[in-house]
Amino acid sequence: MVGWATSKTNDTALALAAMNMAAQHRQPKPGLIHHTDRGSPYASADYRRRLTELGAVQSMSRKGNCYDNAVSESFFGTLKTELGERFESHSDAQRRLFETIQVFYNGTRRHSAVGYQSPRAFERLAA
Repeated sequence: MVGWATSKTNDTALALAAMNMAAQHRQPKPGLIHHTDRGSPYASADYRRRLTELGAVQSMSRKGNCYDNAVSESFFGTLKTELGERFESHSDAQRRLFETIQVFYNGTRRHSAVGYQSPRAFERLAA
């Protein structure tokens, strides 16, 4: 996971914050394929404009096809199982998500898709 954000509302600003975090960390080259579901934040003019600025190509799930987002859905299912869905406060949620995503998921958790290494270890070897 390279870009994520939290907010009290699921809107375009939230989606843009996550995308901007990913773009800042990775500085993708033009031609990046960016896949999302069909949610209104991703279909908004502001979101599409930002993709164009990044030179990214937008890919959206087909209507009613949950398999297009299987990897994302699996991730969020695991996240909800490990963290739950209730937090003491918004800052508590941000802190716990940071620890889970940045420290554990990207830094420690082994993933079968990358040879049972953490994403960070896989990227170090690939570089």
